[in-house]
Amino acid sequence: MSDATSRPGNAEARQAWQKNARYWDERMGEGNDFFDTLVWPATEHLLSVHAPERVLDVACGNGLTSRRLAETGARVLAFDFSDELIALARKRSEGLDIDYRVIDATDGDALAALGVSQFDAALCSMALMDMADVAPLFRTLAKLLRPKARFVFSVCHPCFNNPACVRIGEQEDRDGTLTSTYSVKVTRYLTPFTRLGLAMSGQPVPHPYFHRPLSELLGAGFNSGFVLDALEERAFPEENRSGSFPLSWNGRFRELPPALIARMTLPEEAPGIQ
Repeated sequence: MSDATSRPGNAEARQAWQKNARYWDERMGEGNDFFDTLVWPATEHLLSVHAPERVLDVACGNGLTSRRLAETGARVLAFDFSDELIALARKRSEGLDIDYRVIDATDGDALAALGVSQFDAALCSMALMDMADVAPLFRTLAKLLRPKARFVFSVCHPCFNNPACVRIGEQEDRDGTLTSTYSVKVTRYLTPFTRLGLAMSGQPVPHPYFHRPLSELLGAGFNSGFVLDALEERAFPEENRSGSFPLSWNGRFRELPPALIARMTLPEEAPGIQ
């Protein structure tokens, strides 16, 4: 039995993304404020890809990150478990040399088939929290990546932007001046849990979010021989305040980061997978 068939919630996640694929692609396109302001600048800096490096783009969605990597001259192999998203990625990537495949990131056997020490770097942009189990991915990446290679991933911040967090806006009259305060109420963090949610308002169906505290998320990498050597927590600056939703992240929660971007690397002698 492969890893993918034994993970509760994985089939549900794939079915949801199949149904949401076209809606997601139409609205994400080549990027949005969250991606362009918070995620990509830190990802680009930490990954630091140079031609002709070979890069693995994990859970690539509509190929947004794959195309940006390919434009640097990198050789990109990108995959997602949704064939609908891969079809949309291929359509958007005409003229670019990107190898798109349908692979489930929780299926260690399918990942291992990509070959030993084939990649200089790997990326997973805002998708680990969509995976029912991340251990097979980390275990197999330790084999797929070359020694000293780096893996950069971004996630919704587990502390401030997990499915149990509630965003709060308050208005106070302070000596004749109306003052607005924005905060986050956190009711669950340490215990992993799964909850349905929306990546984008109006998407056809909610999809599962698999919350993990930092100890478990990073621990999956540590257990596979990775070391953490860089981490960024990103929030919107004041000048980015926009949007019709009164409690959107844009510029209102300047001290509370909704996104976390991390870089994990393999030492010279990584244990890999047995």
